[in-house]
Amino acid sequence: MSADEKVDFRHSAKASFDSASDLESDAEKVLDAQLQQESTHEIKYRTCSWQKTAALLFSEYICLAILSFPWSYSVLGMAPGIIVTFAVAASVQYTSLILWRYCLKHPEVRDVCDIGRNLFGGSQVAYNVTAVFFILNNTFIQALHCLVGAKLLNTLTNGTAACTVVWSIVTAVVCFFISLPRPLSQMSQLGTFSAATMFIAVLLAIIFAGIQEHPFGYIEGMEPLVTRLPVPGTTYVAGMSAFLNITYTFVGQITLPSFIAEMKNPKDFPKALWAVTIAEVVVFTLCGNQYMEAPAFGSLQPIYKKIAFSFAIPTIIFLGSLYSSVSARFVFFRLFRDSKHRHSNTVVGWTTWIGIVAATWIAAFVIAEIIPFFSDMLSLMSSLFDGWFG
Repeated sequence: MSADEKVDFRHSAKASFDSASDLESDAEKVLDAQLQQESTHEIKYRTCSWQKTAALLFSEYICLAILSFPWSYSVLGMAPGIIVTFAVAASVQYTSLILWRYCLKHPEVRDVCDIGRNLFGGSQVAYNVTAVFFILNNTFIQALHCLVGAKLLNTLTNGTAACTVVWSIVTAVVCFFISLPRPLSQMSQLGTFSAATMFIAVLLAIIFAGIQEHPFGYIEGMEPLVTRLPVPGTTYVAGMSAFLNITYTFVGQITLPSFIAEMKNPKDFPKALWAVTIAEVVVFTLCGNQYMEAPAFGSLQPIYKKIAFSFAIPTIIFLGSLYSSVSARFVFFRLFRDSKHRHSNTVVGWTTWIGIVAATWIAAFVIAEIIPFFSDMLSLMSSLFDGWFG
């Protein structure tokens, strides 16, 4: 390389560095302006510390869907199941960090729909299409929690199939009230509690599976079997369903921009992300056998099932509420983009907010009644949405 070429290279590198520094400086100015503007508002949104964000992430990822892992491992076998778990975890971690860096450079981004618009050169069509799938994804997750809440209450009360619809309504109503706080920071303590109780539920499921004489549905002479590889005769549909169950549990990037948008210091987000990812991999690698169902409580004897399932109540209620809140926030901010109702305790603001939250739960209840099967709904949601938002 000649002396002139070296000089040009240095000038080019310096210009690139200066340009990156300018972009970072501009992003910090926008963030500071947002915080300064919010300081005079009655309702403040950028109030989450990284600890509160971690609590929201823990509640999102250490969720009821992890109980589909034993069933997935029983289909795939332990070796492929663990390989898939680590591969999906690494992929999700990598893409999540890229997403965080993008949000850091663009503090005006409030949700994944804004990113969809930016990726297509500011296209409003791209924004609207992303918004449709964003709302559908979140509503399907709410429906999943209506479904599991109904199954839980049916199990605890020894109810009949006819009672399931009633319990699904009860679950939706309770979740509706939990969804009402507007800033995400107000939901973080509930998130910590729901993640902790879900961890207890998982531990109880493991302990009870070990101490019970036989799994529920045991057939004489067919002992529980843990395999290294898929058992002969495993179909493509069963294997893909197991893979999608694992994928669904890890893929949660669709809400990350919404969480980052409410952090006081978005630079701290990786702390929350790494804490959750490490916990995920540790908790998720649970083995399964041919008697496993999804969720794993189904393989426990009735008394054990009731005890373990009862600790999942906070997660069932909170996580569905969290997704309802994220969806409602998107619609609410779109309706009141530059209005005082967005950040003030007005009658119009709160009436609209309550109406939007109620609409999400009505839609979720309808979906739960149309697809009343846990594993099938997980697979459907994973195939419909996770390829786009994961």
